[in-house]
Amino acid sequence: MSLTLSQFLFLVITICIVVSVAFLVALIVQLRKTAKEGEETLVELRDLIENLRQTDKKVNAKIDDLTPVIEAAKTIAARISDIAWLFTARVFKPSTKYWPYIFPILRLGWRHLKKKGGKKNVKR
Repeated sequence: MSLTLSQFLFLVITICIVVSVAFLVALIVQLRKTAKEGEETLVELRDLIENLRQTDKKVNAKIDDLTPVIEAAKTIAARISDIAWLFTARVFKPSTKYWPYIFPILRLGWRHLKKKGGKKNVKR
């Protein structure tokens, strides 16, 4: 029994429709899975955003608490700089003309103390 052209075309169209429906069913199932995973991801994303907001508030509060400390550190650095300048300008620079006389005397005294300390250790 042979098929007529219209029967053959009907058979081909039927097979195409069945394949298309099967493809669409698989596509719809995959879309449902993807939509479900997307919803779960959005829920996690909302939780993460809320945690990020809380962390941001905490960090901003700590930064606000840290501002006086930073200002105090700046003030201390400025005062130390002033003290260093004072020592340099008022103490070390004027005393440089006396260093050639003071160093040999200090070295002599240091050697004398080392010799005294060495003799004490030997007697024990």
